[in-house]
Amino acid sequence: MRVALMVTCLADTVMPAAARATVEVLERLGHEVVFPQAQTCCGQMHANTGYLPEAASLARRTIDIFAEYEAVVSPSASCVGTIREQYVQLAEEAGDAALATDARTLAPKVFELSEFLIDVLRVTDIGAALTARVAYHPTCHSLRVLRLGDKPERLLAAVEGLELVALADSAECCGFGGTFSVKNADTSGAMLADKMANIRASNVDILCAVDASCLMHIGGGLRRGGSGPRTMHLAEILASGER
Repeated sequence: MRVALMVTCLADTVMPAAARATVEVLERLGHEVVFPQAQTCCGQMHANTGYLPEAASLARRTIDIFAEYEAVVSPSASCVGTIREQYVQLAEEAGDAALATDARTLAPKVFELSEFLIDVLRVTDIGAALTARVAYHPTCHSLRVLRLGDKPERLLAAVEGLELVALADSAECCGFGGTFSVKNADTSGAMLADKMANIRASNVDILCAVDASCLMHIGGGLRRGGSGPRTMHLAEILASGER
């Protein structure tokens, strides 16, 4: 299958290893991965902060870039959620019927990595190996927008040598929330403190998630606090130690 990588802004600028690992995993499974170089922001931040015309413009750009591909895969639940759940609404609010139609056409072809592996490719064991205790944090978009359920955990459980450890109150938000962490810094910091306390109590080596944004937020807090596990994107773990 010919798959287009939607790299996302944060993976491009902050966590490129997650994007590279996504390509490695898909190629390991025998699929051709292409990178449309014209891609930019999906418009999530614009939509979430009320810049709806600008968000609609980025939606049009994204749709035009990825429309030709059989499948689009991204290491970001939040960006995939934006395309699948917000693009049609943006188009309708802009009064752009053509954009709404094109958004409905693209949406079923856009996948977060874990759902693409399990729901489309029907693969759970990627052939990865990593000796570590790992806890999984289900990000808000993966849990409440895409409803990934246990898909990431099923993939982690199949990694040779990996011990999957339950995280207390795992469904609670880490406090990032895009601009929420900027506009409501005190509340965000308190939510992050609760999340970090549960992570430290789990005594794991690695904290895993499917969104670079949440990993950036949690990882930054852990580093500033001077203790706690390292953070890794799901794709990085799945690309580890091919067996």
